Amino acid sequence: MSAIEHLKGIGPAKAKLFERLGISSVADLLHYYPRTYQDRRENAAAELNPPSLTVFKGKVLRTQLIPARSVLIFKAFLADEKNNQIECTWFKKRSFRAFGFDPFALIKKDFKTNAQVWVIGRKENRNNFFDHKITVEEYYPAAAPDSAWHAGRITPIYALTEGLTNKQFRLFMQEALHEAEAAGEPDILPPALSEKRKFLGSAQALRAVHFPNSLAELENARARLAYEEFLLLATAWGVKRTQTKAVAKGYTYEIKKHLLTPFRQNLGFEFTNSQKKVINEIFADLQSPLPMNRLLQGDVGSGKTLVALSAMLLAAENGYQSAIMAPTEILAEQHYLTFQKILKKLKVPVAVLTSSTKTPERRKILAALADGSLCVVVGTHALLQEDVRFKNLKLAVIDEQHRFGVRQRGLLKEKTAKLDLLTMTATPIPRTLALAFYGDLAVSTLTELPPGRRPIATQQADEYQANHLVAQEVQKGRQAYIVYPLIEESENISAKAVSEEFEKLKKIFPQFKLAMLHGQMSRTEKENVMKDFAAHKTDILVATPVIEVGIDVPNATVMVIQNAERFGLASLHQLRGRVGRGQYDSQCILVAQHKGSVARERLRIICDSCDGFKIGERDMQLRGPGEILGTRQSGELEFKAGDFFKDRNILQWALDDRDELLRDDPLLQKPAHAAFKARLQELYQKNWHLIDLS
Repeated sequence: MSAIEHLKGIGPAKAKLFERLGISSVADLLHYYPRTYQDRRENAAAELNPPSLTVFKGKVLRTQLIPARSVLIFKAFLADEKNNQIECTWFKKRSFRAFGFDPFALIKKDFKTNAQVWVIGRKENRNNFFDHKITVEEYYPAAAPDSAWHAGRITPIYALTEGLTNKQFRLFMQEALHEAEAAGEPDILPPALSEKRKFLGSAQALRAVHFPNSLAELENARARLAYEEFLLLATAWGVKRTQTKAVAKGYTYEIKKHLLTPFRQNLGFEFTNSQKKVINEIFADLQSPLPMNRLLQGDVGSGKTLVALSAMLLAAENGYQSAIMAPTEILAEQHYLTFQKILKKLKVPVAVLTSSTKTPERRKILAALADGSLCVVVGTHALLQEDVRFKNLKLAVIDEQHRFGVRQRGLLKEKTAKLDLLTMTATPIPRTLALAFYGDLAVSTLTELPPGRRPIATQQADEYQANHLVAQEVQKGRQAYIVYPLIEESENISAKAVSEEFEKLKKIFPQFKLAMLHGQMSRTEKENVMKDFAAHKTDILVATPVIEVGIDVPNATVMVIQNAERFGLASLHQLRGRVGRGQYDSQCILVAQHKGSVARERLRIICDSCDGFKIGERDMQLRGPGEILGTRQSGELEFKAGDFFKDRNILQWALDDRDELLRDDPLLQKPAHAAFKARLQELYQKNWHLIDLS
């Protein structure tokens, strides 16, 4: 379709306003769906309108201009269909009058005696009841040709930018719909699926979602457009999975046990049944002739790292290299310390590579990776740099995968011709959503916590209560974390900062040893702080959220989270998971400063539940799946019509129909699927080369 500036009424200047909304073409405009709706029919449905909103068509009885000190007030008195007299009011600044301009000239013209006018406004609430006085927001002469798009119907309300009004936007949308209907764009849904689900056609659905004739038609249109979004995503991942399985990796693994057996014997505890099951699933993938592409999800503390290390040791037994990539240096350092402790006994070389790695050490690591003498490497995004080359990389593990985009995961795969990939997340999501988000992955889930993991009592408290609890626990010989959202104070953000609060806490706890940890410290400083805390050389670790994952100190029993309202549910749950790892009862204290409605709900949920699956689901509902799974910023999963929770039945239809579609036509080569295939290529190849349908 044409560029937005070529649409009637939109030139280069207005096109720039549309660009602020992400609209550059007529097609973009058509898929810019209303933020909400108002029922502006005479028999309005109350559920669409806020209580204070009133919409009516009335006959003008008389008008009145009232000068005031700083404003001009214009009143029109109308009779509605029940012959109630309703007083309508407009306010304008007097400054208009100073230039000889009458701000009410157009209103006076439209509100002549006996004229029929649609009025939309807010009722004035006096003495706790609504009377017949309203402040006018919009009005439309009933006889005007375009009033039918703004009143007397279910009316779309769009999220706009300064310089555009909803009245203008609705008229531009009408032009776009006319242009699309005249062009006769093909319906992209495969005809068999559209008939199976009894959906509206594409053009009909687009018109109905913008200008519905009824609530039922609106819901039918939204369901059709949601299904289309879900089916596109599900099919893209399905094709990708088919392509992945179509190419043999050309190598396999033999379970030799000369590393795996001593590894398990030296742990000092048994794997859970869930860990054993998942390890068997991963080993079966590794021994398969096809590349592994598996997602491992499990709650905080469920033992994902040891499962991943088991796979990496199997690779080492077979002479292969493996790499584990973490989103932060702190987590990479923690993995390295854990691996070093375990692998040193097994004489398996391991190194850590981050942006903080000094040049001489970096050169040694790169050389060892290139000649194959380094079996296991732990790193951050630094592993993706062009000069990092492997001799025999066969297994890659990505931890906290939602913090890496699809493009970054692809860069890691480019390090070698064939690669087995294990991605891990501590943000468990329901199976249906996992199949939608990660349709090219097999999914394994750890459903048990290791023996000895204790429930963590979580409560809200003020700062004094939190500090008192910290002192009590440290006096018993335990340790504590106190987490702040910022490193340094900011004029733009009302939140406490770790650097300033650390100095205050040293005065509050003069009898205890405190240390500070944040992401801007050098690698050596961070490593020393973590080692000292693990060795109980410090009592209280004051930190930023860099400790959200990877820290494991069994003696720590208190987690205090300052400005808890600034953290998402997943982050709160991850931070809480740093305690409760030993034999002692543990607590998480949430100290909040400013509680909006969403923040209050988050804090209530985290206090009521320790179930990571429930928390992950509620977090997704509150913030949206794209933000939770690290895709919002990259445009990988942007759904405009569908809601993964509200539309679970539609999502399941899309998954079922995807399977049927690809069984019948694996690469979408049939003429009936041409439009759908073209849309897939446009959406997905353009963004991140997800699939190749050429």
